Amino acid sequence: MSEQSKSSQAPDRTPRVVIIGAGIAGVQTAVALREQGWRGAITLLGDEPHQPYDRPPLSKAVLLGKAEGSTFDIDFAGLDIELRLGHPVTALLPDAHLVETSDGPLPYDYAVLATGAEPIVLPGSEGMPGVHLLRTLDDAERLRPVLAAQHEIVVVGAGWIGAEFATAAREAGCAVTVVEAADRPLAGALPAEVAAHMTGWYTDAGAELRTGARVASVTAGAVTLADGVTLPADAVVIGIGARPATAWLAGSGVEVSPQDGSVLADERLRTSVPDVYAVGDCASFPSARYGTRLLIHHWDNALQGPRTVAENIARGDAEGLVYDPVPYFWSEQFGRFVQYAGHHGDADELVWRGDPAGAAWSVIWLREGRLVALLAVGRPRDLAQGRKLIERGVVLDRERAANASVPLKAAAV
Repeated sequence: MSEQSKSSQAPDRTPRVVIIGAGIAGVQTAVALREQGWRGAITLLGDEPHQPYDRPPLSKAVLLGKAEGSTFDIDFAGLDIELRLGHPVTALLPDAHLVETSDGPLPYDYAVLATGAEPIVLPGSEGMPGVHLLRTLDDAERLRPVLAAQHEIVVVGAGWIGAEFATAAREAGCAVTVVEAADRPLAGALPAEVAAHMTGWYTDAGAELRTGARVASVTAGAVTLADGVTLPADAVVIGIGARPATAWLAGSGVEVSPQDGSVLADERLRTSVPDVYAVGDCASFPSARYGTRLLIHHWDNALQGPRTVAENIARGDAEGLVYDPVPYFWSEQFGRFVQYAGHHGDADELVWRGDPAGAAWSVIWLREGRLVALLAVGRPRDLAQGRKLIERGVVLDRERAANASVPLKAAAV
């Protein structure tokens, strides 16, 4: 704790951690603090009125009516974690060690920024009837009857969210057209030679994929493309990415990236102001493993990062625990289980394992012979072994690594 926060703390006041954001990153930080032995007060602030919930099921079980929600099974009262829901935070005042909320100011000794990300909105579509985003429980519940009615749907964006929603919509019996401005699906995540093999997945599932298709306008009942083609749509779902929810930090002194809007956390997930940490989708951090700053909008990062934050707060160690994970995420789309571990760059060598025209295959990326990333489609064993090899910084024999019949761990030099 900084000297400033120590001097501002009344002698008889219990030290308090205020966590801003009640998604998985915020919830896991609160739980991890108790696991690390933090005996002070913990307040968890959420802007939604719902009990904290997990987001991945929103694009699957909730949309298809197979679940009513995905509330965390956590006894917050039993852990002495105070929940304040439906009360948005409006400002952070580090000099006063205060968080401004819709209920008034709240003092903190440590604050944790876990506000996540917010979907990017297609210009001109805000508030238009029949146009949807998919980020919150309310979003999913508004879309559920749309799928149940087997409407004709246009999805804008062939990224992870677009593919997962299109999968659910086809399973529900909807007619689905996906439009993507880039020349391939997952253009921001995977190289062309890999993503090209995913294009056929849409056709196989009965969905139409239009690449190189820029949206000119969205109106009630139709999407018009830049080439003049008009696509009828009972509903439009926008899935063109998300941006860290950090605009509320303006004027706080917390340093934010001018490029992507992320809080610029250090290797211990501390922000640029004392006693304030950042975790999950709203924060980027420097990775010594990959030699670059990472911004990871995936569930596993929101699960792992809180353990580092909690330990550093609970220990009160000036040095603290360093956060440098092997990124991991998964996606279920068009009957395939897709997993990715690590981080690759354009200069890394790409090696295939298996036939990408088949049901199960993998791709690995090598940097000076060292495994740095892996994409597995229907090959969970490759992923499990590869993730451990990446963590250990193992060099692979290229020829053995390219042989899909050889266990990946057996290719280690």
